[in-house]
Amino acid sequence: MPVPIRLRELIRTIRTARTQAEEREMIQKECAAIRSSFREEDNTYRCRNVAKLLYMHMLGYPAHFGQLECLKLIASQKFTDKRIGYLGAMLLLDERQDVHLLMTNCIKNDLNHSTQYVQGLALCTLGCMGSSEMCRDLAGEVEKLLKTSNSYLRKKAALCAVHVIRKVPELMEMFLPATKNLLSEKNHGVLHTSVVLLTEMCERSPDMLSHFRKLVPQLVRILKNLIMSGYSPEHDVSGISDPFLQVRILRLLRILGKSDDDSSEAMNDILAQVATNTETSKNVGNAILYETVLTIMDIKSESGLRVLAINILGRFLLNNDKNIRYVALTSLLKTVQTDHNAVQRHRSTIVDCLKDLDVSIKRRAMELSFALVNGNNIRGMMKELLYFLDSCDPEFKADCASGVFLAAEKYAPSKRWHIDTIMRVLTTAGSYVRDDSVPNLIQLITNSVEMHAYTVQRLYKALLEDISQQPLVQVASWCIGEYGDLLVSGQCEEEEPIQVSEDEVLDVLEGLLVSNLSTPVTRGYSLTAIMKLSTRFSSVNRIKKVVSIYGSSIDVELQQRAVEYNALFKKYDHMRPALLERMPIMEKTATNGPTEVVQTNGETEPAVGDAKHLPPVSQPSNQANDLLDLLGGNDVVPVIQTTVPTKPASAGGELLDLLGDLSLSSIPAMTAYNKNGLKIDFTFERANPNPNIAVITIHASNSTEADMTDFVFQAAVPKTFQLQLLSPSSNVVPALNQGTVTQVIRVLNPQKQQLRMRIKLTYTHKGSPVQDLAEVNNFPPQSWQ
Repeated sequence: MPVPIRLRELIRTIRTARTQAEEREMIQKECAAIRSSFREEDNTYRCRNVAKLLYMHMLGYPAHFGQLECLKLIASQKFTDKRIGYLGAMLLLDERQDVHLLMTNCIKNDLNHSTQYVQGLALCTLGCMGSSEMCRDLAGEVEKLLKTSNSYLRKKAALCAVHVIRKVPELMEMFLPATKNLLSEKNHGVLHTSVVLLTEMCERSPDMLSHFRKLVPQLVRILKNLIMSGYSPEHDVSGISDPFLQVRILRLLRILGKSDDDSSEAMNDILAQVATNTETSKNVGNAILYETVLTIMDIKSESGLRVLAINILGRFLLNNDKNIRYVALTSLLKTVQTDHNAVQRHRSTIVDCLKDLDVSIKRRAMELSFALVNGNNIRGMMKELLYFLDSCDPEFKADCASGVFLAAEKYAPSKRWHIDTIMRVLTTAGSYVRDDSVPNLIQLITNSVEMHAYTVQRLYKALLEDISQQPLVQVASWCIGEYGDLLVSGQCEEEEPIQVSEDEVLDVLEGLLVSNLSTPVTRGYSLTAIMKLSTRFSSVNRIKKVVSIYGSSIDVELQQRAVEYNALFKKYDHMRPALLERMPIMEKTATNGPTEVVQTNGETEPAVGDAKHLPPVSQPSNQANDLLDLLGGNDVVPVIQTTVPTKPASAGGELLDLLGDLSLSSIPAMTAYNKNGLKIDFTFERANPNPNIAVITIHASNSTEADMTDFVFQAAVPKTFQLQLLSPSSNVVPALNQGTVTQVIRVLNPQKQQLRMRIKLTYTHKGSPVQDLAEVNNFPPQSWQ
């Protein structure tokens, strides 16, 4: 056979190809020659052929047919052959191929070889692609090499041990004796790899974590020597001694110091030293400072040290490098909840980042700005954020608008300011305002009784200027329908009232109905507004005519509304004023104190007491989520409550109360909870219209000598069920069984599955808060079959 070309010649030839087809043809021709050489068992040029095959593999061409040839090279006695063979094994083999098991014996022999470089090749290969079986078989050899005096082999053995632990965690204890002496090594390579090994062991085992905490003083000493040592050309990077080792030690300290007071105290001084002595003019120093900040934030550090860390992040915000600014914003966002005041000092710098050209930085700056909003800075921050909303890209407008709504609702200094802010967002963000914002804004306006005239006047003016912003039009239509009489009468104390007639208002609403800019939802709002004005305006005949026209609309929703409104005019005209009277103040929850969990758009929140001080309905609550997590991950559905009764629900309804204790249900009662004197009994009945709904009544009794106050019952069910939790009869469970608290639960079980439930009980007993969780799985079969 002709002598195969060298690797350099192949590379040179391939690079001359002008098209992909020409390159493919060259590769195929060379692969055919390599296959022929493999079939001939040509040992002379096997190494050269495998090297060329690896180059073709890196170009993306198939090279799997060379796997066995790599094994033959590994078995060779020549170092050059072994080197290419092991390299080929690392590139062409992985755990999915059974071929790699054939290497186990070769690697074992090479780990015991007399030449350190051959041993190093075997360690690198095992640490790169060793399977769990190979790691079990060869862990003993790795552990021996970890104790050798040769630093070249010790650092490679340490990295190989990391791979072994990842594959077979139960072998971790085998390496424990060898790791004790690693940190006393002077060689930086061995120190680095030993810290990586210690980090892996601590992350995987709590026992190892507590065991290695005694090494904190030694790690602190190593780090101190690094930052205090003089110039060392071997380890110097931009004037800093071995930054890679410093970063690794800082990460290990972060793991060891987390939730441990003694370890955290031992490393406080060295962290302050690193934070103040590290050079910041080069990126190397910034990397070390960033790791230092993360370590300070994760351990139980002193307050002054945390302030120092946040100030470092504040300096990062002034850096010209965009990556550093992004890292600083992300880190501040994580720490803003725990160190709010320290982050507040950098508020002006954070707000300046809103003007950055980089999209990622702007998004992080926006999120952090909303996190910094409080009652003291609400006016200034809203001014900046509204300016940002005015000029930002469309991708930011929806998130920014929602953030402004939430912040304004939580911290608004006055009703007038709140309404003005909402108006500004509606006119600025336009159609980017999310759909769920419209009902929330309507609720806010309804509850601001003294601002009705001012709001409807502002919204009417906005409609005259622009009807293209659909959320604005929807809110304006609703308000005009509710408070159109205030608009026409000119009752506005906040500013100069406008003079507008009934016909002008109706002209605007009719214009919305025929406008091409209006969505079907907006037309529905407009038609309903016109109908409401039939009880507030005198132009009833004109309104009748408009409503009758849309009785034949091609939009089914609009047609149905119009037909029903026509029926009101004709058959039920005597009921129309009552049906269309002004909406009452909308409460988010019952006002008698108990908790219930409300669902909106798949998210949950507990509703407790007065709704005025709660976050918007669309925000999830930790209290409800904690309960929902009890049923474990993906099989949990939120607890649903869509309607809140205005008075406490009785146990069986008024009719059952008339019948006394007569039970209409054949389902036996059960005790769901009995602990600490509190007993919860469940009684059952079926809902007549829907046999898939089980009505469960809880009876809470108290056998202790003191009343249980602030009693709250919560429940969660799997996702195949739906649950409605009504209000309890009281939030006080009387002592000595002198009375019971009742509460009704309705459970929809369409698939007739076995019912299970997690319950959460919260109450105050003898001045101490009590909270308990329980699982109920022993429901009678009749309750769910």
